[in-house]
Amino acid sequence: MIAPNLGLGVGFHSVGAMLSANCYAPQKYVKHWPWEIFWMTQAAWCWLLLPIVGAMATIPHLGQVLAEAPKDLMVMAFLMGIFYGIGGTTFNISIRYIGFSLTYAIAVGLSAILGTLTPPLVRGDLGRLMRSAGAPWLMAGIAAGAAGIALCGLAGRWKEQDLAQGGTLAGFSMVRGLALSLVAGVSSAVYGISLDVAAPIAEIAERYGAGIWKGNVLYLFCNSGAFVTAFAYSAFLARRSGSFALLRSSPRNHLLALATGTLWYGQFFFYNLGHVRLAGDYAFSSWAIHMILLVLFSNLAALVFREWAGCHARTRLTVAAGLVVLCAAVMMLTYGNSITG
Repeated sequence: MIAPNLGLGVGFHSVGAMLSANCYAPQKYVKHWPWEIFWMTQAAWCWLLLPIVGAMATIPHLGQVLAEAPKDLMVMAFLMGIFYGIGGTTFNISIRYIGFSLTYAIAVGLSAILGTLTPPLVRGDLGRLMRSAGAPWLMAGIAAGAAGIALCGLAGRWKEQDLAQGGTLAGFSMVRGLALSLVAGVSSAVYGISLDVAAPIAEIAERYGAGIWKGNVLYLFCNSGAFVTAFAYSAFLARRSGSFALLRSSPRNHLLALATGTLWYGQFFFYNLGHVRLAGDYAFSSWAIHMILLVLFSNLAALVFREWAGCHARTRLTVAAGLVVLCAAVMMLTYGNSITG
């Protein structure tokens, strides 16, 4: 059995969230490639190749694990991954319209709430969990997370107004970005649910000696489904534009795509390490902790890229208040875990 360790669990979640918050930064430096060529290349790394390498490196007797794994769970996780691929794509496009901080706040925040509550609701465990000692803190943390997301969304609306007044609105569209972020948030929650659905496969891996690495086997199904969607859409665009030949060009761009894919995969590599360290019934709150930390780190990245330059003090104070509330949400969720543990 894996010994629970709350501090270590939240620490690993923080590392994963920090990697994810910066995973699309390399895209800013890609030159002479259309979006679809970059997207299919990074998708091949983070959703297909790296999960295979990670599972082969950390799951003993991988062949036996897959042979014993329930086929229906593998198929279900794969199909959910296909749906997540839609959201992963809309998430990246949303960044064009509203930037890192707002995309992460809206999409990831929505994912945190849906991805936390849906699995125990589907299993019929939610009522029992809500009668446990840490339940008030858990619900307070989720409510605070929703409030923090709302504040960030309000800041985004005011940012749009500020940029319009300053004549620097080019490329910013809150309506388009919000719509894309909502799709991304729902589909990202589905990805979190797919990890919960496929969890019995991880238990099989643990029996074969995978230990703390057991969750890496799940990405073989959840991520490969996402790759199918991302590649299909990118290939459609590349065929229409005639840009497939660019795949043979620019080693620099290939390295940037590899960096993006590695950072994204690193997020869930450390998510697994954090998740297995959270004890008992409240391990399902891993998703909320990880997602809210991701929003925090993405806003720090937004400061580095000066996404809030040119905004009024009211706008900057609102997004700062949203971050403070999100910090409080993480602490509430963590404390709820500590009571239960």
